[in-house]
Amino acid sequence: MIRRISFMAITAAIVFTLAACKGGKKENKETKKLSEMEQLVNKYATFELTSDLSYLSENQKQMLVHLFEASKIMNKVFWKQAYGDKEELLEKYEGEDTIKFIKINYGPWDRLNGNEPFLPGHGAKPKGANFYPADMSVEEFENWDDPDKKNLYTLIRRDENGDLQSVWYSEAYKEEFTKAAELLKTAAELAESEDFKKYLNVRAEALLSNEYQPSDFAWMDMKDNDIDLVFGPIENYEDQLFGYKAACEAFILIKDKEWSDKLAKYAKFLPQLQKELPVEPKYKKETPGSDADLNAYDAIYYAGDCNAGSKTIAINLPNDEEVQLKKGTRKLQLKNSMQAKFDKILVPISKVVIDPQQRKHVTFDAFFANTMFHEVAHGMGIKMTITGDGTVREALKESYSSIEEGKADIMGLYLVTKLFEMDEYDKGELMDNYVTFFAGIFRSSRFGAASAHGKANMMRFNYFLQQGAFLKNEDGTYSVDFEKMKEAMIALMQKILKIQGEGDYENAKQWVDAEGIVKQQFQEDLDRINSANIPVDIVFKQGPKVVGLK
Repeated sequence: MIRRISFMAITAAIVFTLAACKGGKKENKETKKLSEMEQLVNKYATFELTSDLSYLSENQKQMLVHLFEASKIMNKVFWKQAYGDKEELLEKYEGEDTIKFIKINYGPWDRLNGNEPFLPGHGAKPKGANFYPADMSVEEFENWDDPDKKNLYTLIRRDENGDLQSVWYSEAYKEEFTKAAELLKTAAELAESEDFKKYLNVRAEALLSNEYQPSDFAWMDMKDNDIDLVFGPIENYEDQLFGYKAACEAFILIKDKEWSDKLAKYAKFLPQLQKELPVEPKYKKETPGSDADLNAYDAIYYAGDCNAGSKTIAINLPNDEEVQLKKGTRKLQLKNSMQAKFDKILVPISKVVIDPQQRKHVTFDAFFANTMFHEVAHGMGIKMTITGDGTVREALKESYSSIEEGKADIMGLYLVTKLFEMDEYDKGELMDNYVTFFAGIFRSSRFGAASAHGKANMMRFNYFLQQGAFLKNEDGTYSVDFEKMKEAMIALMQKILKIQGEGDYENAKQWVDAEGIVKQQFQEDLDRINSANIPVDIVFKQGPKVVGLK
């Protein structure tokens, strides 16, 4: 996020000056630095991750203990991928807030402020994080002939001669992955769902073989498990150089059966909704798998990539395009985390930027639906380019994540609109979804201009502005124009699907670079939100003790 008067820049300058005055030595007192770090930590509202485990058997509770231990390992590996040596970094600093903020960000770069360094002695964050050699150029990588260089599960390193080489994750993280696999297999012995047992065993094998597709299929087949686990190298947001490398993470989830039953009916509409997308047939020729399911969960643990900076509140997986086409995807709504962000962040933001007459339309049901159908939309549209250039992910390179997040956001709102029109969704008014969606742009944009989600939100705000989808009032609040926003929604979705279908990298990159930024009008709104001391995101109190296991 680019601020006209950068608070982070001021912070860094103060911290650097203090460090310089002490000759770079470790500080014994947190004078001015403490107050600055306190403000940074306060950008996150603390939320306790818990759930009712009383209906679980003793075996299931013991299984959770092993899953917590395995998930901690994913956290350790992500530190290596995002930064490098965690302990070496932490030893250089002291002070509770300083250490806490380093851990929130998995390194010395503020993820909610464009990855600006907040500690002295650290330059810009490498776009490729720690997946590639720091001295590797894009040209060197592209000219290098290696069949595994783009694989999701390889690190790029230099050999003894200084030449690039691919190192499989199973080798690079052999000690960690071996231990994690053992823990998953131990947990599998305690699983009461046969499908979950199979998934845990196959996922354990994937860590050691780098073959994750069988476990993705096994995960898709799970229907009767009360406990769920998302585990391993999955998303590619951390690799902002090419978007090729998967970062490690883990979620431990407890199914909310009541809410899951409410959501189950929507999965059957996905093939029909895909066919009715308002785009040329060539951009929707794929048929998403109909074996998808929608469920709600309480999250009780986040580790690694999903826990870094802004926190995920919904999941749409697997990412494997072949699995999506054959089986569809599973959409997991993290209801307790979602409620926390709605109460602690979105409602206070709406009181700053939404017209008082429209604030009644900011509702949790609308927030929940918009988020749910965002995840549904990830599995729709087009996955393979119509030009024969492979997957959309490969064709759009580093621009893929921002374009894909933008597609999921806008198509999610379109799907809610269609279901309202079909009389299949009747929670509140459709205007609730539109106003809540618009307010959500301000919430998500605070994740920072370096975030794919942040860029997607800025591109959408700027597009809506050009299309007159909202009116800015004299008091600085906004009023949504329902009809114009609906028209803009459809036009924006059509633009994105065309770029994706044609694998139009140049157009995608130009659009992201030009519009995925914070412009003056929006910056003024963000300044007002920030001055209201509204948290930017949430941070968790979590672990076995929090849920009463030990």
